[in-house]
Amino acid sequence: MIAASDGLMSTIRAPIASVFAFPAIVSAFLAVVTPAFGQADARPPAVTVTGEATLSQAPDLAVIQAGVSRQAKTAREAMTAGGETMKAILAALKQAGITDADIQTSRLRLEPIREHRDGRPAAIIAVEATSLVAVHLRAVDKAADILDRMVAAGANLVTGINFTIDAPSKLLDPARAQAMADARRKAEIYAKAAGMKLGHPLSIAEGHVARPIMRNLAAREAAMPVAPGEEKLTLTVTVSFALLP
Repeated sequence: MIAASDGLMSTIRAPIASVFAFPAIVSAFLAVVTPAFGQADARPPAVTVTGEATLSQAPDLAVIQAGVSRQAKTAREAMTAGGETMKAILAALKQAGITDADIQTSRLRLEPIREHRDGRPAAIIAVEATSLVAVHLRAVDKAADILDRMVAAGANLVTGINFTIDAPSKLLDPARAQAMADARRKAEIYAKAAGMKLGHPLSIAEGHVARPIMRNLAAREAAMPVAPGEEKLTLTVTVSFALLP
């Protein structure tokens, strides 16, 4: 019989010990991982609904967009004519108490006017220079008066008056509470129909906020009364509620 040395026995035993230890390692790994998969499958049932609320508010900001359009044979002549009229418009605005911070150029355009002739290329017969300013008014009841002053100063192009709410976020706080109550009401109906009870909210996400729509006035309507009325802000919120047995 050949006797193995201590060194050789150690070399032989090490792999055997590793082989017997491997099933234990796998078992320990499965014991840790399996509950995680079990927890993912054990998520409680939930219902997701969308709540809505609408708030009516008088606008506190009016934006007037108006200006001048002039045609001439050359670009320089058109721009000069339009520039002189725009100076008169800006002077009228300052006389009315409008600050420079509330006046902003919204459009500046130079465009050739072409005449189409039969069988011949279109020829440039004039140049049109257009300049528009946006005037921000905190006193919305003065919108018609300011627009009338601009037209009297030479404005011949009015794209419209936009009545809006300057900072709607804080004004929407009551609507947020109403939208949440509407979502809970809908969720309770679904929970009752499913034979379950409504639990706590799992997630809340604010959705769409509807903005006021622009209302347009033509230049000939400048001297007419302007009624700002009320703007409607619509807000939605999507909420997921847990369902309990």
